[in-house]
Amino acid sequence: MADPVSIALLFPELLGTYGDGGNAAVLAQRLRWRGVPAEVVQVTAGEPVPTSCDVYLMGGGEDGPQSLAVRELRASGALPRALDAGAAVFAVCAGYQILGNEFLGPDGSPHPGLGLLDCSTARGKGARRVGELVVAPDPAVGLPVLTGYENHQGVTTLGSHARPLGRVSVGRGNDAGDGSEGVVGDRVVGTYLHGPALARNPALADLILSWVAGPLDPLDDPEVDALRTERIAAAHSRHANRFWVRKAVR
Repeated sequence: MADPVSIALLFPELLGTYGDGGNAAVLAQRLRWRGVPAEVVQVTAGEPVPTSCDVYLMGGGEDGPQSLAVRELRASGALPRALDAGAAVFAVCAGYQILGNEFLGPDGSPHPGLGLLDCSTARGKGARRVGELVVAPDPAVGLPVLTGYENHQGVTTLGSHARPLGRVSVGRGNDAGDGSEGVVGDRVVGTYLHGPALARNPALADLILSWVAGPLDPLDDPEVDALRTERIAAAHSRHANRFWVRKAVR
């Protein structure tokens, strides 16, 4: 029997504020439905981060836990070594910021990230970016429209070598003035999509799995497709209504 695909959920007690740990369950189940064995490995703060897993996941978290998580990851050097060995990484919100070059810590000073994505995050002005997020993916990624919700204060600016995951049609995303959302690299994805993102976007889940498990048989997801259609339509409707209300007030 083939070895199971191992899915590492990193620091869920630090980076699990918005239920992003559900992404691990989604990946594992989509493999099992295809008859591919899978295991989820939870790595808590203070434990050695393994370098032999196939997929690594990080989720959202507050500033303090985010800074603790990046210190442990920088000290271990595990993620760069795992990527060099062929692993994939999917990170959301605080986890996404950690993958970049720099983000702001709880004291407001810049903290170095892991440098696995060419982006940097600063603290945005005004209210938090909260609400439904709908994204038209980069055509080269080969995905349908992405849907989720965002809740972050950060503004992420992409470097010259970064390729956005997509362009925002509803919501704020990276909110750096270029309409971009997230970053996609070589077997690495960072995004502000919560939901959990991989439950709301099974094609994105399968893309990540294909990077480590090879081509996958299609799965029939009629209920998921119906829910996605409903959520995307509702998000566009609310966005349009807010636009017309703002215009009327002016």
